[in-house]
Amino acid sequence: MKKVFLEAHNIKNPYNGFGQFNFHLIKGLYNAEISDFKITLNVKDKSPLQAMYGNYFSYNKYTQRSRIPLFRVRKKFDVWHCLNQNIKVEPYHDLPYLLTVHDVNFVNEVSNDMNHKVNRRFQNKLNRSSAITYISEYAKASTHKYFKIPKVPEYVIYNGNPITSEIGIEKVIPFENERPYLFFIGGLTERKNVHTLVEMLEFLPDFDLILAGNTSDNYVEEVLKVKVEATKTSNRVKMVGKINEAEKYAYLKGCAAFVFPSLLEGFGIPPIEAMRFGKPVFLSNLTSLPEIGGDYAFYWDNFDPMEMAKVFEKGMSVYNKNKAHYIENYTLRARSFNWNDTAKRYAEVYRNLF
Repeated sequence: MKKVFLEAHNIKNPYNGFGQFNFHLIKGLYNAEISDFKITLNVKDKSPLQAMYGNYFSYNKYTQRSRIPLFRVRKKFDVWHCLNQNIKVEPYHDLPYLLTVHDVNFVNEVSNDMNHKVNRRFQNKLNRSSAITYISEYAKASTHKYFKIPKVPEYVIYNGNPITSEIGIEKVIPFENERPYLFFIGGLTERKNVHTLVEMLEFLPDFDLILAGNTSDNYVEEVLKVKVEATKTSNRVKMVGKINEAEKYAYLKGCAAFVFPSLLEGFGIPPIEAMRFGKPVFLSNLTSLPEIGGDYAFYWDNFDPMEMAKVFEKGMSVYNKNKAHYIENYTLRARSFNWNDTAKRYAEVYRNLF
């Protein structure tokens, strides 16, 4: 039987993007009931996965030293799947290699010098690839813009929506705030551009703003809190830190709108999660977000706070006048991103590499 190796050690970080990708792809591959090849997961702790999936998967124990060439995994597989562009764990042998690219934001955030070690390492991953998958057309286009792509099969396979009908959306108890609130979830970092929401809030006196996400980045103290103080919105901006899934559902169900002015997104799962709840979605028109948001999201063309407020007010008016229509189309779009379908497409890519 053919054997596929998934370098999935990032599943140990369940609340970041790569961890979520690993978790949901693995779950989708399990739901696919694959019988013509065997999947091995490279993970630090197999116990929780084995409790969920039994012996459907095989397991290889991840260790940090496996990043070192001398200690690379020496078992031979028919396909090695590198689940994101940052992974330093590589196979010892030359074998069919699938690389999934989420984004190349490091070109802007680390260095645009193509001789920088981060860029060289990524180019080497591309060079050894037998096939490449991208999580969006934007991810593909930006990779082609900066790097030399080998002549191998390329696929765009969208991520799925983690929020499915299984969670019982109608049973979610919404978060209750004294006033209508806008909701954002994601890393509170410079590229998420969240301070523009605070500046916009100054022109939306009837709304509060709830920000969920890790608050440890310097951006929170050096930019975000400075903007809150300057706009005198401290009584209307609430930073709730990291939240669990149940809390996220409650905030999404209770919010007046979902707001996401990010500057760099390889895909952008939070907007489609909000759509699953039928909420009006306001996004920047940058990178992958128009591709993911589709025709029914509302977009900011610039980040002037007064202009952002105008776009928001106009969008809310349109949404409220056609609420049933928007809810129906948001729900349909959210359901179109399905992890089970995504996993089946990856399984077909594996088969094409055998």
